[in-house]
Amino acid sequence: MPERVVIVGSGPAGWTAAIYAARASLEPLVIEGAVTEENRLQGTMPLGQLALTTEVENYPGFPAGDLSQFLRTSLPEEHHWMVDLHQKEGCSGPELMHLMRQQAVNFGTRIVTDDIVEVDFDCRPFKLRSLGGQETEAHCVIIATGARANYLGLESEEKFKNRGVSACAVCDGALPRFRDKPLVVVGGGDSAVEEADYLSKFASTVYLVHRRDQLRASKIMAKRAVENPKIEIVWNHQLTEVLGTEADGVTGVLLKSTVDSSEREQKAAGAFMAIGHTPNTAFLAGKLEMTDKKYVKWTVPFRTNTSVDGVFAAGDVADDYYRQAVTAAGTGCMSALDAERWLAVKGL
Repeated sequence: MPERVVIVGSGPAGWTAAIYAARASLEPLVIEGAVTEENRLQGTMPLGQLALTTEVENYPGFPAGDLSQFLRTSLPEEHHWMVDLHQKEGCSGPELMHLMRQQAVNFGTRIVTDDIVEVDFDCRPFKLRSLGGQETEAHCVIIATGARANYLGLESEEKFKNRGVSACAVCDGALPRFRDKPLVVVGGGDSAVEEADYLSKFASTVYLVHRRDQLRASKIMAKRAVENPKIEIVWNHQLTEVLGTEADGVTGVLLKSTVDSSEREQKAAGAFMAIGHTPNTAFLAGKLEMTDKKYVKWTVPFRTNTSVDGVFAAGDVADDYYRQAVTAAGTGCMSALDAERWLAVKGL
């Protein structure tokens, strides 16, 4: 028998959609992603991007404090190892994601740990095929596979992720490790300037590193960077190595000139990569209407509808602008409500 609603993805959008769908007695099935080396390397493991972060200071309802007892009583025993690692300063990314997952399970959500690699939205019910070869039929589908940040691919960059290397200034910029310290932002587009401008509120100096001699950002954004007294643009350079120690995390970066063979070392407490994101939509190619950046396109204003009737999208897979956990959770809620009402109209 076909599932009423299948949710593909397991970040804040996916679990929020599951919570709402389960409470509406839709008995959702979440296909949370596979635990594979490929997914680990590209940052697409189950629980989404938030599970790759440390402190989460900007998700409502989780102020700084000791959550040890809450975690112990909220999570099943097999996850009590998280209590031993708890920093007693609020909620971490992995903790928040496990709490969301458990909340969905508490209401009856079923979970399959696998990747969806192929979909057929031309037939009714829809068909989804997993990496493990399982085929699932569904009357309604919510796509919540998110987007992954682009990195440079350096070993040192990987080594210091969450210890000074980040791809989200809004998520991490206000953390104590970065306050009143020099920071580096890599990139030259609007996003890079936005990141640098935001970080300038906390950093002593922000070094905006760009490989060319002019920014790709719009003129108004480029003007903002040039006129900000706390932003220093490092033209014609690229970051070739992240420097740091086990004790302190990131302490600096190595920059190489793109016009000659010179190198320079720049002290910094953090390195922020602002070189774009890649939505996890490869398995949807030709199946749904996409934007020019390959994000799923919402086709109805203020709704999560896609180009296929009965398929909805939530979170960063359809959002290249906000990319925050709270906005992803919000659209996860919206997608579940849209799905519930769609199923009711169809009598399914």
